[in-house]
Amino acid sequence: MPTPTDRVREAGRSSIRVMYDLAERHDGDLIRLEVGEPDFDTPDHVVDAAAEAARGGATHYTSNAGMPACRRAIADTLADRYGVTHDPDEIVVTVGGMEALHLAVLATVGPGEELLAPGPVWPNYETQARLAEGTFREVPMPAETGFALDADRVIDEMSDETAAIVLTTPSNPTGRVYDQAACRAVVEAAADHDAYVIADEVYLGLTYDGPGQGIAAYTDHPEHVLTVGSCSKTYAMTGWRLGWLAGDRHLTDEVVTIHESTTACASSVAQHAAIAALTGPQKPFEEMYDAFEARRDLVVDRVASIDGLSCPRPEGAFYAYLDPGLDEPALDVATYLLEEHGVVLAPGDGFGATTPGHLRLSFASSPAELREGFDRIEAGLEAY
Repeated sequence: MPTPTDRVREAGRSSIRVMYDLAERHDGDLIRLEVGEPDFDTPDHVVDAAAEAARGGATHYTSNAGMPACRRAIADTLADRYGVTHDPDEIVVTVGGMEALHLAVLATVGPGEELLAPGPVWPNYETQARLAEGTFREVPMPAETGFALDADRVIDEMSDETAAIVLTTPSNPTGRVYDQAACRAVVEAAADHDAYVIADEVYLGLTYDGPGQGIAAYTDHPEHVLTVGSCSKTYAMTGWRLGWLAGDRHLTDEVVTIHESTTACASSVAQHAAIAALTGPQKPFEEMYDAFEARRDLVVDRVASIDGLSCPRPEGAFYAYLDPGLDEPALDVATYLLEEHGVVLAPGDGFGATTPGHLRLSFASSPAELREGFDRIEAGLEAY
């Protein structure tokens, strides 16, 4: 029987999913803080718009790039909320932010070329680079600065083989929001290397200590920036699988061609839901934002109260990147906390080689669950 190709076989599973699977098989009482998914349901007006569209016959293919009304809604949101200006024809509606990232990598990274990302880093970028027959390199950011973006470190690693650099802000896993001057410097250097910056900004609507602004809004080379966004996190729409890729027309036109051969188009019903989310009443989403910010504050206070535990202050997203101060592999510590204390976290070795001893906590859970989770973490670390 034929075997899978090397690029498929070498795409290993993340330890995040290892913990998820362990938790699924566990029959005890667990506090699940390992997966980044809002615990809110999609607001009623979004669901109603999708149901009405489906009942009205909007159940057919759309154009490969997406419905014009959906692309207009995305373009207006990018401009009004984040300062990123694109014509609707420069936007491709995708099956979640994940497909947008995959298409961005396929469009920019050729065989043997390199994708860079500051670490700690979300693991899927490496898999996407491999599927493009490229290579991936993590550029470690200094722990002593809370993993803030050090532009010089990234720039020093660029070469003629560098095709793209991924900047994720707010960051998964650290929750840091990258400094604008540092991002601008990376884009400038990328332009000098005729490379792209892929701005993974799916958490940009969850920026707590100041307004979120897209990287393409404040660089002198927006033509070298591809912006990835999604309805999943800000709008509590993970299961709708609706994202987008925005960039210069010459590249998005090529991306549409690839998109035609992958998923053809995003769900027509999900596109109607996205229009309602982006253009309809915003109060439900503002309430979610306020809840996440309050949870962030709860997490910061609890971390500070536990001896030996620390983390960079999360400035966005819904993650705290915990340093338990143990000289042990994070997967071992995470497995122990699950099996002995009933709290599930994501191991740091699932986020590259920079921080193998860290643990990612998602605070996309209720305050009651977070308090109980921290009680279990504190007890577990004391007993470890």
